Amino acid sequence: MFGVVPKSIWQRLNPADDNNMCNWAMRCLLVEDGDRLILIDNGLGDKQSEKFFGYYYLNGDDSLEKSLHTAGVDFGDITDVVLTHLHFDHCGGSVKWNTTKDKLELQFPNATYWSHKDHWRTATEPNPREKASFLQENILPIQESGQLRFIGDDMRISDNIKAFIANGHTEAMMVPLINYNGRTLVFAADLIPSAAHVPVNYVMAYDVQPLISMSESQTFLEECLANDYTLFFEHDLVNECGKVKQTERGIKLDRTLSLDEFIQG
Repeated sequence: MFGVVPKSIWQRLNPADDNNMCNWAMRCLLVEDGDRLILIDNGLGDKQSEKFFGYYYLNGDDSLEKSLHTAGVDFGDITDVVLTHLHFDHCGGSVKWNTTKDKLELQFPNATYWSHKDHWRTATEPNPREKASFLQENILPIQESGQLRFIGDDMRISDNIKAFIANGHTEAMMVPLINYNGRTLVFAADLIPSAAHVPVNYVMAYDVQPLISMSESQTFLEECLANDYTLFFEHDLVNECGKVKQTERGIKLDRTLSLDEFIQG
């Protein structure tokens, strides 16, 4: 998760267990924009094999279904599913088995699923590096359903959500910016997956083009600073959101905050 950064440094931020593993979140975001309920990413899902899930030591009591129900929302209420990219930990919840487990169907039956056409091509014709991350059972049923839509050139998803493209982690990953009462919350996806990844040299080994990731992160953090953006961390187990500041050693994390704190202003 921290690439070439030595463990002696990064373990102070994310301590590893006896198996040299760290605990991470798969935090999704539900946005109500007018009459639309927009879900950004949806985690692993539950349709893969026991062997597959055994690689990742899943733990905790949280689930997407439980979280949606806490918000008074069911899968059928979601009008839009925004997929930042199609790695399995971001889109696996898009598709499920039917009740007899002999056919795959959409988890969100009434939703439009949003992707980027260039990224979709990468995911359906994967390079050897990423092939194991693009599981076709997570992807092809979306297209077959007729509910897939590619974001337009204006990069707008709704009145208050637009996106920009980052190419370092994977080709054409969408990074959504949400306007909330004149303030901007950025769903940072795998551009800045946690508060510990704010230093631009903390680049994941998963990134297909790490130097581009560093350049994109630097430009993005400068925009965050200039426009007072709040970051939403998808993979940070503890910190939901964060703000950055300028220091003599570059842009650093200023403080963390909860999503409720952001909403309250």
